Amino acid sequence: MRKHIIRGLFVLLGAALGFYYLPLLWEAIGFTLTGISLLSVDLLIGALIFLLLSYLLATSVERLVNRTESYLSKQGPIYLLFGSLLTIVGLVLAVLLSIPLWNSHIPVLDNIVPVILMLIFGYMGFRLGTTRLDDWRTLFQFRRQNKESPTTTNSDGSLLAKQDENYHHYKILDTNILIDGRIYDIVKTGFIEGTLLVPNFVLYELQYIADSSDSIKRVRGRRGLDILNKLQSEKIVPIEMYEGDFDDVPEVDSKLIRLAKEVDGVIVTNDYNLNKVIQFQNVQVMNINGLAKSLKPRVIPGETLNVMVVKNGTERQQGVAYLDDGTMVVVEDGRYYMNEHIDVEVTSALQTDAGRMIFARPLHSTKGINEHHTSGKESTDNK
Repeated sequence: MRKHIIRGLFVLLGAALGFYYLPLLWEAIGFTLTGISLLSVDLLIGALIFLLLSYLLATSVERLVNRTESYLSKQGPIYLLFGSLLTIVGLVLAVLLSIPLWNSHIPVLDNIVPVILMLIFGYMGFRLGTTRLDDWRTLFQFRRQNKESPTTTNSDGSLLAKQDENYHHYKILDTNILIDGRIYDIVKTGFIEGTLLVPNFVLYELQYIADSSDSIKRVRGRRGLDILNKLQSEKIVPIEMYEGDFDDVPEVDSKLIRLAKEVDGVIVTNDYNLNKVIQFQNVQVMNINGLAKSLKPRVIPGETLNVMVVKNGTERQQGVAYLDDGTMVVVEDGRYYMNEHIDVEVTSALQTDAGRMIFARPLHSTKGINEHHTSGKESTDNK
């Protein structure tokens, strides 16, 4: 169906060109046919010539149209909006410039040149509208001034600029943090507020890794895409895609820093080198490796603690003590040391949703048990 439409357009274009230009040819060669007959001949010859051309070019034109549709369907509404607006502006400028040319009545200058101007200005308008998205967003955004801390909101609500010194609305995810996957668990806990922002250039890098010939890289890239899909589908926190790009910046890490500066965002990463570069660029960064380090247990197996057993445990012969911060310490054979301060050796630590639990055993458990058994036996004998 589409191919038939393309051929029909070719026929219409050929008829129009025959109507405008074949009379010049007849005049040049001295052809004397006039009136309706000449008009019919012009239209028929032009339509037949372009009909034959359509059989040669229709497939290529259809393929070009399909590629164009596929490309535009992948772009965001902001991209299409500004591209269309600037294309219209370019066409209007071309029409204004073409008015004197049309009035000149000079062949070629009054019909071909205006068409060329429209193509050039339309293309330039589309390129300006789609390659300077960040500048257009800044130009068309509505600004609201707050007396204490100014906040700025875009007209479409898609991007926010600077909020205040201690709050950053956008958390910008880099490639490594998506491949790592721990961001999904952190988001589920509710410790990250605001909106997750995933730039298109990060998505393209993930796709490139997922299509790698190296099986290890391919698995890592697909894992990153899976994590991104889970974040989008479960809607735990708002997540947005950043459609723009920085063509003058070659490196993805540098693009992340540039984006963070423009939207006053925080880069979330686990890349040590990127973390250092970001700090040097005076941009806020959230390193989940640093978060994991700060949350690791403060006690390790083999460490010695001094605790007071205050109650019996749930299992036989266990006792329960507490650290100053309220952490529960389960002491093996602790029931023999009820209400006593004893030194214990940490055997393991367990992190649960309810908090942290430490398992330990008395440093001199055998001695303590024997003493308790002996004292118990002496008291029995006395009786």
